[in-house]
Amino acid sequence: MTTIATRTVEYPADGLTMIGHLALPAGVDRRPAVLLGPEGTGLSDVERRRADALAELGYVVLAFDLHGGRYLGDPEEMLARCLPLLDDPDRMRDIGHAALDVLRAEPRTDPHRIAAVGYGTGGAVGLELGRAGVDLRAIGTVNGLITGRPGEAARIRCPVWAGVGSEDPIMSPAQRDAFTAEMQAAGVDWRLVVYGGALHAFHHPTVDHTVRPGVGYHPRHARRAWRDILDLLAECLPLTEDLGHDPGEHADAGH
Repeated sequence: MTTIATRTVEYPADGLTMIGHLALPAGVDRRPAVLLGPEGTGLSDVERRRADALAELGYVVLAFDLHGGRYLGDPEEMLARCLPLLDDPDRMRDIGHAALDVLRAEPRTDPHRIAAVGYGTGGAVGLELGRAGVDLRAIGTVNGLITGRPGEAARIRCPVWAGVGSEDPIMSPAQRDAFTAEMQAAGVDWRLVVYGGALHAFHHPTVDHTVRPGVGYHPRHARRAWRDILDLLAECLPLTEDLGHDPGEHADAGH
């Protein structure tokens, strides 16, 4: 592992002051970069540790914020903010563009080699950046199989990888089918991995607060999904470092 540097970054988006987590690899050269989006609960130590692990591999990473520095552990509060957001592609794009501007402004970032990887709402934000025609090398989304406005998926110019649990009641088989039909009709280079027996947010370690029904951690599939994301990045933003385990596996998600 290499020495990395991390810092918090504040930036405006969605009428809030967002507080992101920037992780920089060792060295001074420009590096490929990853925009990392959190679940609807918001940025937590899970995403920070994943950002740090990607930086150790050699990526510049910004784990972006959704809620102005807050983590929404109350499911009702989370839904009250996220459901209107998920219904408003322009708001999602604004949040994504604001974070992307911060990532691109970092001198270590190669602005022509950026991927977006996200979980839940954060994955939906990455997909909306693709539908907006943003120049990305890859989009990865876990749990966030959200369909967009008709025809806009044709603007996606990079491979899309999606992961979902087979028993996820929030991203139902009908939702999965609609998402893959959208990708296929648009001519996108897409892949979908369905993890057998897994619920929604199966990648996220168990938290110490109430969660929505249908949410549950699946350690084996969490590790597999992390490796699948690393494989996507290795293909589209190749690095030579060894690819490891999911660092979010043992993090405290709530603080």
